Amino acid sequence: MNVIATFKRIDISSFWSLFKISIQNPLFLYPTYKATRMCLKVSTNHFGRAHYQNSPANAFRHAFWNYLIAKYCTKWSKINSRILKWTKSITDWHENTFKNRELARLMDFHNNEIGRAIFIQNQTKTEEEVLQQLLQLTNSSKKIEVEADILKNKFNLVHITE
Repeated sequence: MNVIATFKRIDISSFWSLFKISIQNPLFLYPTYKATRMCLKVSTNHFGRAHYQNSPANAFRHAFWNYLIAKYCTKWSKINSRILKWTKSITDWHENTFKNRELARLMDFHNNEIGRAIFIQNQTKTEEEVLQQLLQLTNSSKKIEVEADILKNKFNLVHITE
């Protein structure tokens, strides 16, 4: 993950949005970076480059990313509402800055939310236990074709391509 190359892709208004989000929770920046690197490593180990497509592997990556950000931020705060607000803010910022087609963007928002819910439901479990749970959820990820399909799969990971 090349941070400098990523920042070069950000326009000035997105940069300022990131600055505003970050200034409110500067201690969460490093755990978020660490979670992002770990998520990409684990996703690549399990799925190769398939997690860069709109596939079940991508659904896994988004959910696991949100789970890991929240989990890693618990070392800096024990206030779940603060952690979840940060996790949502930073991942929403990412989705709004690095735009996809609308259905893919909605899919990412949905899978991000699933990851945050998994964090809340599994705080006493190890990272490995949650990883195994998410891999099982990935196997039952639901293919969507229209936005309404996301609403029908509130508690499932969703994907667009196989």
